[in-house]
Amino acid sequence: MEPQEIREGYLVKKGTVLNSWKAVWVVLSEDGVDFYKKKADRSPKGMIPLKGATLLSPCQDFGKRTLVFKITTEKKQEHFFQASHVEEREFWVKDIKRAITCLQGGKKFARKSTRRSIRLPETVNLTELYTLMKDQDDGVKELKLEQDNKIFNHCFTGATVVEWLISKNKARNGSEALMLATGLLNEGFLQPACDLSKDKFERGDQSTFLDQSDALYYFADSGFFCEEYSSDEDVLVKEEFRGNIIKQGCLLKQGHRRKNWKVRKFILRDDPAYMHYYDPAKDDEPLGSIHLRGSVVTAVEYVPDAKKYDIDGNLFEIITSDETHYFLQAATAEERKEWIKAVQAASKSGK
Repeated sequence: MEPQEIREGYLVKKGTVLNSWKAVWVVLSEDGVDFYKKKADRSPKGMIPLKGATLLSPCQDFGKRTLVFKITTEKKQEHFFQASHVEEREFWVKDIKRAITCLQGGKKFARKSTRRSIRLPETVNLTELYTLMKDQDDGVKELKLEQDNKIFNHCFTGATVVEWLISKNKARNGSEALMLATGLLNEGFLQPACDLSKDKFERGDQSTFLDQSDALYYFADSGFFCEEYSSDEDVLVKEEFRGNIIKQGCLLKQGHRRKNWKVRKFILRDDPAYMHYYDPAKDDEPLGSIHLRGSVVTAVEYVPDAKKYDIDGNLFEIITSDETHYFLQAATAEERKEWIKAVQAASKSGK
């Protein structure tokens, strides 16, 4: 009997021979993780057995590269994967942990984490706490803050986080709140924004979170960006990034010139309505943007030259107000439906 497939999708993987990072199609089954150069490939590029394996998340071996987790096989081979956003990483980590536990005959598998070093209770669910903190009505408010001739967008202070945890009865006092905040920071849910918070975090002290009004942080998958006082032209460019992130993830995108297809990380924002796309292995400056105001998005069954690249199914098209056509492919029919719905909503709102 073939092993049951548990999860599949795009992740960025570090090469085992070369140190380059590339987007791959990953399939998690009951006994292992297979990864493919392309989704359409029939044979995997590599296979990772999970029997006797361990998993570490977050893996902070690569500095500024966030949302990384590591699988170490029974033979001590290390494999590093990077997700495109926090929820995606948590889904993968949870399912891989479950698969490893099942292979170990029902024994509890405890991944290495920051819980032991800061004595974080096992009953605390940091994923649920993070979701509550991001609630637009009752969570931690994202602000535009100025410090050292810089403008920090979509961020908040360390003192604000501690106050919120206590006010929402998530912590009984400042010490407990600081412990929870440190856990959220060390697990990659929160990120340091300013030099003060970055320096404290990089020193690796036991308590890396600062309960201070001048220590700035942001949600790992928020619309955070920092800008220095600059010209009016720079401000206009930054306007594209001011909207709230309403959806993000990897899609296949057809190039406009060569018509080949590549995996791109997309971030959809509203008001102003833009989709920025990035090289998922680099995730620094966007490769381009799609202004969605007044655009039309529809599911399509045929795209010229798609079959040439083994691209078939779950396709959709965005036509902008200036008649530019973008062809994209989602991983599943459900994912295509979600993207179309989100883009339609964004195109009717904002600027």
